[in-house]
Amino acid sequence: MKPSIAAKLAQLGDRLVEVNRLLSNEDATRDMGSYRKLHRERAELAPVVALYHAHQACAADIATAQDMVNDPELREFAEDEVKQGRERLQQIEEDLQKQLLPKDPNDERNVFLEVRAGTGGDEAAIFAGDIFRMYLRFAERRRWQVEIISESLGEMGGYKEVIARIVGQGAYSVLKFESGAHRVQR
Repeated sequence: MKPSIAAKLAQLGDRLVEVNRLLSNEDATRDMGSYRKLHRERAELAPVVALYHAHQACAADIATAQDMVNDPELREFAEDEVKQGRERLQQIEEDLQKQLLPKDPNDERNVFLEVRAGTGGDEAAIFAGDIFRMYLRFAERRRWQVEIISESLGEMGGYKEVIARIVGQGAYSVLKFESGAHRVQR
């Protein structure tokens, strides 16, 4: 890991400690706007810092295993541990790089989802209904709220057109690459 990234991660760890201290203060809930901001910041920092701590622990395990390589009785075991540890370390570093990418400012927003039947009459409407039910189940599993704004039912079932508002944390970030998802202002 580059020293600049390690320094940044250490700063994030310090900030998480500070945010936790601020949230545990008895006066934290006096300003609800500030309280919400701190909770959001904590939610963003916690996974990154957890990965950083996992990286540190994995690096320490590798160092311990490398010390055991010199012992003839433990050499084979230690070499396996070093190999597995390096693979884990590489995966953790990849995950950290993904977490450190800049976030889209709209990622926490809600979306409107439109599903329309294409050419094909009743079969297209049935297929559009299946697609909408798939999105509906997906949203329910993520505990998002779905509100049907407009619907036009097909003659044999399904939908000619359905428009739904999906409300939930991270809905836009998950659905933004779907062709029918559009950002909603809060």
